[in-house]
Amino acid sequence: MCLGIPGKIVSISNPRHRLGIVDVAGVQREINLACVIDAEHSIESCIGEWVLVHIGFAMSRINEDEAHKTLQLLSELGDVQTELDAMRRAQTELHDAG
Repeated sequence: MCLGIPGKIVSISNPRHRLGIVDVAGVQREINLACVIDAEHSIESCIGEWVLVHIGFAMSRINEDEAHKTLQLLSELGDVQTELDAMRRAQTELHDAG
């Protein structure tokens, strides 16, 4: 199953490469924002926006209410914990390698 997890974009880490930092339930990681940037939405306008995150990409913008409802549902289903654990492991491995 492919799972998109809601996250809030908290900063832009590399505008040239369209990268930003997203917070997913307290876990922060760098993701690619290219799919949510267009003529009407600059990279700078992404800060504070909620997006669905899948394999390191922000796939689409969603509203905050939808984000919270989705996180609650995923939490109830137990799927979110598996994804968050994977994100934490990846974040730890990244820091250990650096």
